[in-house]
Amino acid sequence: MTIGVPKEVKSQEHRVGMIPASAGELVKRGHRVVVETGAGTDSSYLNAEYEAAGAEIAPTATAVFQEAELIVKVKEPQPAEVALLGEKHTLFTYLHLAADKGLTEALTASGCTAIAYETLEVAGRLPLLEPMSELAGRMAAIVGSYHLANHRGGRGILLGGVPGVAPGRVMVIGGGTAGVNAARVATGIGADVTIVEVDVERMRFLDIALQEAHTLYSTEANIASLLPRIDLIIGAVLIPGAAAPKLITREMLQQMAPGSVLVDIAIDQGGCSETSRPTTHDDPTYFEEGILHYCVANMPGAYSRTATQALSNVTTRWITLLADKTLPNACRAQPELLSGINCTMGKLTCSPVGEAHSLSAVNPAEVLELH
Repeated sequence: MTIGVPKEVKSQEHRVGMIPASAGELVKRGHRVVVETGAGTDSSYLNAEYEAAGAEIAPTATAVFQEAELIVKVKEPQPAEVALLGEKHTLFTYLHLAADKGLTEALTASGCTAIAYETLEVAGRLPLLEPMSELAGRMAAIVGSYHLANHRGGRGILLGGVPGVAPGRVMVIGGGTAGVNAARVATGIGADVTIVEVDVERMRFLDIALQEAHTLYSTEANIASLLPRIDLIIGAVLIPGAAAPKLITREMLQQMAPGSVLVDIAIDQGGCSETSRPTTHDDPTYFEEGILHYCVANMPGAYSRTATQALSNVTTRWITLLADKTLPNACRAQPELLSGINCTMGKLTCSPVGEAHSLSAVNPAEVLELH
């Protein structure tokens, strides 16, 4: 099979879909890997490294899409890339379709098979999302702390405090992978951290694993009661494949001190605050109700080499599976792959995405005639 790796074109996206070592493994298995020139440069992977691994360098994205059957990316395809997709293509990338009805309809209409990293579920886990959630969670505490500084528009709170001065207060909404990592870093720098979670068993785990953090059962009343004393909110809510629930209302934010900060990791699924809207690393923040919002939809792109390596660690085995077998046979060999298929053969096949946009979705196993 021919696998294509185009250069990411989303604003300030510096990651690349495949590292040279992974390309080399595919070449050794008899596959052809075509990489757009400069695709890995921002992650410090040069064309020469891909060529040394046996990959070919293509001059344009158009050339990559024309040659390849399997397209491996990082972020959702931009309009110019969607126009290059057709029935012959399998697209493997982060999609976050629940936040974008237009892209959902365009990908379905293209006839391509689109497999989303973030919905591929194995034994109750999301293994292709977890590394980026870890990175985004750790980043959230760092960028949140930085933006609390006066010169960034914050209220001048040092999260760790100093002797004789109380530390800043952080609320982490969601105790999953991103939330745990955000809480780890925030407690590590000395902040007073409360994790809001709805799963009681998860709270028991968090209570043991993060003894310096507090846990609070997630209700609107509990969140609202804490907000007037919170300096930094980190939104880390996730419902796989679905739009993030709006747990923070405009009225809630009005109870917070001006210059407090909201970092919404859930923004790529629509955000967990009704005041959240996507931003980029070029212009990452804005104010709503006096609260500084940081809502960058591709946070890990800022640390591209680390993020690319972490992503390749978990995607390479699935890329190999898709390259070695036809899609139906790959799904028979690894049935979990079906959970990642968001559309195929002109059909929407992810129920949470369909629910988010009031569109009908079908079972991918039926479309692929696996029964």
